[in-house]
Amino acid sequence: MTSIDAIADERTFTRMDESTAEQWQTIATETAANQPRVAERVLALLRSLGEITDGFAVDQLTHSLQTATRAEEAGADTEMVVASLCHDMGKAVSVANHPKIAAEMLRPYVAEHVYRVIQAHQDFQGRHYYEYFKLDPEARAQYRGEPWYELAERFADDWDQTSFDPDYPTQPLEHFEPMVREIFARPRTI
Repeated sequence: MTSIDAIADERTFTRMDESTAEQWQTIATETAANQPRVAERVLALLRSLGEITDGFAVDQLTHSLQTATRAEEAGADTEMVVASLCHDMGKAVSVANHPKIAAEMLRPYVAEHVYRVIQAHQDFQGRHYYEYFKLDPEARAQYRGEPWYELAERFADDWDQTSFDPDYPTQPLEHFEPMVREIFARPRTI
């Protein structure tokens, strides 16, 4: 065995049930050192939304930028602005399940109420279109009494559903990049 192989054997394992505390410490250290890649991946995912229009007047990146621009103009905190920017990033994977995908990606980095707003945002948006699919346009009512309900209404009615305007003065992604890097710099939880 070469010295490189010996080092690799000390640092890696092929089965978790044979791992050591030292190996997990190495993994934790390297994961922390590589945390900046999370923001870069999120930004790349957001950029990919520029390829998705699906019948709307603007692509999904523009829609997300408009939603974040409106949130920022309304005085939302940085977590909510970034969540507004990222609320539809799940559409890069699955339109049907996009709220839960986006919410789970945000969950380790934002407060619980911000996570919940993004997780439920489609049901709040339903007021504006669910009837066309024979769904309950008042699906948001199931969340009444939740501490984040009013924020979810504001998000859906004031920022999200109004953000399909090709002429709206929208901040570019570069404007939000420092905020994305700040929020995704360190998870609150694992």
